[in-house]
Amino acid sequence: MSSEEFTVVHLMRHGEVHNPEGVLYGRRPGYHLSDLGRKMADRVAEHLADRDITHVVASPLERAQETAAPISAALGLETATDERLIEAANVFEGKTFGVGDGALKKPGNWKYLTNPFRPSWGEPYIEQVVRMTAALGAARDAARGHEAVAVSHQLPIWIVRSFAERRRLWHDPRKRQCTLASLTSFTFHGDKIVSVGYSEPARDLVPSHLLAGAKPVKGKAKAFGA
Repeated sequence: MSSEEFTVVHLMRHGEVHNPEGVLYGRRPGYHLSDLGRKMADRVAEHLADRDITHVVASPLERAQETAAPISAALGLETATDERLIEAANVFEGKTFGVGDGALKKPGNWKYLTNPFRPSWGEPYIEQVVRMTAALGAARDAARGHEAVAVSHQLPIWIVRSFAERRRLWHDPRKRQCTLASLTSFTFHGDKIVSVGYSEPARDLVPSHLLAGAKPVKGKAKAFGA
């Protein structure tokens, strides 16, 4: 196998989740794609149908598996599962976490907000880098000389991209460039990442308040833990 081969791994964020209560669902089971989320997944499947994709893998969480399903079906592939693609752990799972309400109003939770650099409220950023880098490598190896799709979640995708692009890992969550059903594409030359691209095949389906850089809107259920 030539070390000169180019391989592309598309890290895909899953589609919109049915979450009317607006809780931070994180790794909790039972959260599935909404009807709109399924449309997003179908759109990306259409977008990728003619690409040279030979491997599809997803986080074990339902929303990621459901997003991967139409892509695998369109390409005639099976969806593999990689635990390393899972959402970041967070102490606020199961709680509301909105603007001016929810978990942040309770003094008992303030102790979790003392260190945004680690961060103190969840899985350390560096641990996310380690597992996501390993998952990227495994997908690359499974699709050598071709392309792979790996369905994951917003924060881990953004963190491994930030690491690859040599940015600091702590950040303003509102400014993540990782919208629902987006593709963050890593091109490898042999084992080395040589470029990172970003695209939003389903952008027109994404509610405006969930786009990168949008101002939070009270009463809107943001895709926390996505």
